Order: sequence, then structure tokens, then C-alpha cells
Amino acid sequence: MWWDMGKTILIVDDDPAQRRLLQAAVERNGFSTRTADNGQTAVDAVDAHADIDIVLLDLVMPGMSGQEALKVIRQRRADLPCIVLTASGGIDTVVQAMQAGASDFFVKPASPERIMVSIRNALEMTNLKTEVGRMKKRAAGQLSFDDMVANAPAMQPVVRMGKRAAGSNIPVLITGESGVGKELLARAIQGASDRAGRPFVTVNCGAIPENLVESILFGHTKGSFTGATDNHSGKFAEANGGTLFLDEVGELPLDMQVKLLRVLQEGEVDPVGAKRPVKVDVRIISATNKDLAKLVADGAFREDLYYRLNVFPIEAPPLRERKEDLVTLVKRFVARFNAEEGRNVRGASEATMQMLLAFDWPGNVRQLENSVFRAVILCEGDLLQPEDFPQISGLKPLTAANDAHAFSLPVAANDHHALVAQVQYAASMAVSDAPQPVQVFDGEGHLRQLEQIERDLIELAIDHYAGHMSEVARRLGIGRSTLYRKLREYGLEERAVAEG
Repeated sequence: MWWDMGKTILIVDDDPAQRRLLQAAVERNGFSTRTADNGQTAVDAVDAHADIDIVLLDLVMPGMSGQEALKVIRQRRADLPCIVLTASGGIDTVVQAMQAGASDFFVKPASPERIMVSIRNALEMTNLKTEVGRMKKRAAGQLSFDDMVANAPAMQPVVRMGKRAAGSNIPVLITGESGVGKELLARAIQGASDRAGRPFVTVNCGAIPENLVESILFGHTKGSFTGATDNHSGKFAEANGGTLFLDEVGELPLDMQVKLLRVLQEGEVDPVGAKRPVKVDVRIISATNKDLAKLVADGAFREDLYYRLNVFPIEAPPLRERKEDLVTLVKRFVARFNAEEGRNVRGASEATMQMLLAFDWPGNVRQLENSVFRAVILCEGDLLQPEDFPQISGLKPLTAANDAHAFSLPVAANDHHALVAQVQYAASMAVSDAPQPVQVFDGEGHLRQLEQIERDLIELAIDHYAGHMSEVARRLGIGRSTLYRKLREYGLEERAVAEG
């Protein structure tokens, strides 16, 4: 797989000719190699080079044998896949190697195809184990910054500031567009702090019914209001000793902002109906995709609460500003959905990755994640293909040389996701003096309503074909009577040119 290029394979064999053959086969497929001529040298190489991803290990060598080297390597790096090679020796030798932790074996001389299948299987198993381990860490509240995909230059200051915030209990405000991964950053801050492993409680302030905000945040006692049939501790008490993540904090009603400010100042909550306050020890990390300073200026957010929350601001960049991370993100999502859904997708084709890299991702990492999830489910082979991403793959221009702007719509009429994506692609293929492409997503990365997109598409078609309704109807694939009805619905009658 092309995105595994850069992985390093250690080739261990006392036969120089065999080493060269293996090295040529591996490097031809884009991997880097290191070599060793005996078991002890192999062990030393594993100790000295943390970048080694797989070991190809001959079992029969003078001095420290492959069997002995395998045991030592597995003791020192249990996560390092070792594929054993043998030209002699019976099945017992291979069984011993597999029992000692070898991930695969083959008999020399093996075909390059057999070698690469073994290497790729080992890498996929490593990815799967890593992803399962990461899922367990997330559930245990122990995610760290090492678990984040943050190699892009735009993410370096984010990680640096996050690590500094983790060293204290200072309130953190994470800002950024919807879907950029603010909660993941908050979890990494907790995982790197002395509160790691303790409760991490998330509250979406914009999703709580206004009449239940106080009860959900601060708790209530039995009988304190209609429907309060039991005592409820509330999110602050639930997060006691750990971290409370207030997502979309700008959506809190003003009266709740007052009570939240008191909790932050006093370190205690007043459950609804309780006779006395309850002490809590909670680290607050809040997040918003709104401009809180503007909300303060508009009177929609309390200034004193703003300053209490905005002690240590961190801005998370959108995905379009950190495209360097996209390949790794796709790789990680594929591994996770393979584990969750029992799929066996090896990765994405190069054409697919080029398409994903060219897309603007208005919904950021969340949109990418959901797109990969759908693609993994749709995928019929072992590699994700462009057609597995119908919502962004767009259309290919027709081959007719006399119609440079023609395009086809080879999708089912009820596949709205594919349709709107194709509209966007088709518009972007237009000549430079054509109208702007139809906007498929709103400012928060969500799909606009189909009626809105349809209106914009009809308006674009009218402008592009100079108001000639026969041509507009033909290009849109609808009848003229349907087109004129939609013109009336959308108030576009004046854009049409009378046709005799």
C-alpha cells in the first residue's frame, strides 16, 4: 500500500545473496530496509533503531540462532511483528517459532508476492491492535497527545499549548470550526494531566432542553419538580475528581451562565431542591465554534464568565489548513472501522487519496470520519475507491469534444448525497467566467437543504445558458413544465428569456 511507504523492514539472514534478494523485493514496493547478518546484530539493530516496523528473520544462522533472536526481540519489543524464514528444518521448528510469537513464516526461496502479502498482513494486524488499544485508552480516559494525529505544521502550536495546559488545572477554552476535533484535544489534555484515568464527562450545552439545563448540570433531589422521581447527581458531581468538557458553551442560557460562574468561583454546586451545596473538584475545559467575544458584545454571553473560561485559549485549525495529516487520519479511520465493523479494507487507492486531498472538507475531521465510515461499508474490494465516496467524488466530464461543459448524473434519483456532490463538482468544472459553484454545505459544515441547493443549481443553469429554458431543462434532465413550476416556486421567473 502506497501510504505504508516509509515503513522500515529489518532483514536478517547470514546469506548475502538472500539478503540482497529480500532487500530488492521489499524496496521495490516502497519500503525502507535495514540488514543484519546474524541474530545478535539483529537484536542490536532493534535496540538501536525504534523506526523498525517489521523483522524478516532467518531461523538458521551461526552464533545466535533465529529462534534465540526471536525470543529476545519479543521480550524487548512485544509489539514488533517478526516473520520467520527457513530453508531447512521440519514443521517442529516453525511451530516453535510461531509459539515464540512469530506473526508468519515462509520457506525460502519465496516469491516477492508471497513476501509482500506477509508484510502487509503484519502491518494491518499492527494497525488493528494499535487502534483497539487506542479505543481502550479513550474509554479509560487515558488518551495522550501521542494518540492524536498532529504532524501538520498547523497542529504543532496546538499540541505545544495543550501540553502546557495539561500541567495545571487552568481553565481551557478550545475554539475552532465544527468538527475540528475539540473534544479529542480536551481528552488529550486530561490524559497528559494528573487527572488521567479519572472521569471525563462531556456536556453538549447546545443539545440540552433549556428547562433541564440546571438539573442536568447541577443535579436535583427527588420531588424537587414534576417528574423528579429520583435523586440525580448532575454532570459536575459525575465529573468530580476529573474533567468536565463543556462543548458549545456559547449556547448556555444567560441564567445558567450565572450559576456556572458561581460553581467556578466557589467550587460547589447547588442541586435543584437541595438544602445545602455540594463541593466538587472539577477541571473545566470548554469549547465553542462561536465568537464568544462577539456574543459578549451582543449581550448574549456574560463578560465575567467569558474571562473565567478564556484563561487559556487554544484554537484548533480546520482540516483544510492541515492537509498533511489527512493520509494518517484516513489510515486510522480505516483501521478503527475495520475493528468496529468486522471489515477487512486494506486502505485507499492512490486515486482515492488524491481526490480526498483535493477536497476542501467544510465539515472538517468529523466529515472525513463519517465519509470514511460510509466508504468502508460500501467498499466491495480491499481498497477504497473514489466511487465509495459518492458524496464527494463528483462526476467525470463527458467525452464529447464539442461540449466541454457537459456532465452526466449516473446516480439514483433518490441518492441526494451523491447528487449534491455532483452538482458541486459540475459547477467547479465550468469555465472561469461562469457563476460561482453551487454551495453544498453551510458555514458549519452541514449539508444545506435540498430545496436550497436545487434553487441555486437552477439559477446557475439559467445564467450559464443565458436564460434559454429549453437548454436549461434539457441540461437539468427535467421537462419544461416542471422547470417553469420550479421557477415560480423559487421566484426565478424574471431570469428566463422568452422563447418563441
